[in-house]
Amino acid sequence: MELQLALDLVNIPEAKKIVDEVQDHIDIVEIGTPVVKIEGLRAVQEIKEAFPHLQVLADTKTMDAAGYEVLKASEAGADIVTILGVAEDASIKGAVEEAKKQGKKILVDLIAVKDIKKRAKELDAFGVDYICVHTGYDLQAEGKNSFKDLETIKSVVKNAKTAIAGGIKLETLPEVLKSQPDLVIVGGGIANKDDKKGAAAAIKNLMKQETLA
Repeated sequence: MELQLALDLVNIPEAKKIVDEVQDHIDIVEIGTPVVKIEGLRAVQEIKEAFPHLQVLADTKTMDAAGYEVLKASEAGADIVTILGVAEDASIKGAVEEAKKQGKKILVDLIAVKDIKKRAKELDAFGVDYICVHTGYDLQAEGKNSFKDLETIKSVVKNAKTAIAGGIKLETLPEVLKSQPDLVIVGGGIANKDDKKGAAAAIKNLMKQETLA
């Protein structure tokens, strides 16, 4: 079970400072969509250069021209690139094809997908690497989460790894871990804490305990 730190509301120097603090307790650094939009893929490149031992995910949330976007993110040093589950099948297949050529991975984000069970099954057949249930900021504000959605996709996904994102913190982690995701994505639950290292360590330790249980 891997832990991914999502960095959404930072610039490049701030991102480096946070990752430096928590690097011993995370597996993947996510350069979030707002950072990609504001700083560009340079953010991916600089984080990968500064922390070559960590995997870096470019949260491009690609919808179109997927092969090209995967190529450019790969050239910047991304190990994993995201595409939206609501994208056209052709776009997702193009992303998978390019990722395979580059030796990279594709994570499909199911945000805004209405029939997640059906779509997860289709995505699994396309050969994507990760399928992620995700409650975005706007729905988190309404008190929603993706815990049940994770159980739903776990019931149909056979090949891809499963991931969950959206409002996860130490307090809600035990409920998430019941469904045994392969990847847990935490943003503010680490990045917004005063003791970021302590928060990351506590989350990772709980994940390890669950894996051993």
